Amino acid sequence: MEIFKIIKLLKGLFTRAAQETAIPKHTPNVIPRAEHCISREHINPHALKVLYRLHQAGFMACLVGGCVRDLLLGRQPKDFDVATDARPEEVRRLFKNCRLIGRRFRLAHIIFGHEIIEVATFRTHHDGGELEHGKSRDDGMIIRDNVFGNIEDDVWRRDFTVNALYYNIADFSVIDYTSGMDDIAAKQLRIIGDPDKRFVEDPVRLLRAVRLAGKLHFTIHTQTEHVISRHSHLLEHVSPARLFQETLKLFHEGATIRAFHLLQKYHLLNSLFSQTAACLDQPQTKQLVEQALSGTDQRVQEDKKVSSSFVLSALLWRPILQHASHAEHDGLPPYPALEKGLKTVIEKQLKQLAIPRRITIAIREIVILQHHFQQRRGNRPWRTLEHPRFRAAYDLLLLRAESGENIKELADWWTQFQAADHPTRESLLREINHNKRPVRRRRPQARRHKNLPVNKTTLEK
Repeated sequence: MEIFKIIKLLKGLFTRAAQETAIPKHTPNVIPRAEHCISREHINPHALKVLYRLHQAGFMACLVGGCVRDLLLGRQPKDFDVATDARPEEVRRLFKNCRLIGRRFRLAHIIFGHEIIEVATFRTHHDGGELEHGKSRDDGMIIRDNVFGNIEDDVWRRDFTVNALYYNIADFSVIDYTSGMDDIAAKQLRIIGDPDKRFVEDPVRLLRAVRLAGKLHFTIHTQTEHVISRHSHLLEHVSPARLFQETLKLFHEGATIRAFHLLQKYHLLNSLFSQTAACLDQPQTKQLVEQALSGTDQRVQEDKKVSSSFVLSALLWRPILQHASHAEHDGLPPYPALEKGLKTVIEKQLKQLAIPRRITIAIREIVILQHHFQQRRGNRPWRTLEHPRFRAAYDLLLLRAESGENIKELADWWTQFQAADHPTRESLLREINHNKRPVRRRRPQARRHKNLPVNKTTLEK
């Protein structure tokens, strides 16, 4: 037993030594309540309840991250995250409505009905902890990061300076170690520490930089900007599931079109939508995609629901159409050709983004309805109109017409049909059937059978 105690003691000494060399020591800039604009009136009451209980129990408790940044910018945060020096198990003992989650990041979720306040323990650099808590790959990417530290250690683990500001509930001050307040004033995004190393540690930070710059209308600091394009290939090592979650956030920030242009600028789009990126040199494709993303931003700003399946359908439509055209050229009828193109594109896309099955099914329905829109005879229009995906498919039809596809008459007809009353719809359908050209069918030739009786009279004539 003594030998194990000695090993543990030596490991602790090496851990502290590694932390002291890895974490730079700085004196924070503490902004008192009178010198910043954050008010408790704008903080979620459940988050305040968590902060106060942790503080009363003798722990340090702070709001941290995007919520502090947004409060300083006069924006209303969507989420309120709490950072503390209490360990996850200690947080669970304080809150009966707490559950611990995560493996890479051990977090405490405090549940208030349908609302969750996330509480994270201060962490230090993974190199300064025990192997069972912190681990990185040979190339520097962090695999597991569960090494506890203090607030100063925690600062240098965060991604951008504007996300490393702490609102301390003890005295209502803002604690700033990285000049994040200056960057907020300058409206610039700057990564903490060495950009090369930080992006290698977690390549998803490349996407976060683009998303935040688009969302906040910030410029990216020159030193950070130069590294982003150079490390765009790192996204290929991120799991498709994680990339999909980060991509979804782009659609719900109300700044999708700006983020999309930044993805192109820094050569990141190819790691998310390589098939779409290959088609963007075509004016029709570019116009369709930009109109879809602009419409999505408008819906977010109007506080309307955003359909991820519609946005993805618009992004993938041109690649699908190209594959379908090739299949038709090879002899397939239009409908099977469209299905083949759809299947090919979705299979390739899933290798980059792990799109859930429910969304791929919705994408398929939206795309297949583009074919059904052309079927305007009989009962087909009524069935198409009642389809659950009609509205999303109709919106895509309009975007296709506006982007230059030769379907303006079709889009106008469906605009009239879907908005008309029943008699007007019947009239529109009669007009379509009236304009239908009669199809001349060949009469089937009489089959000759060897066993038929021979007409002698006919032969004699």
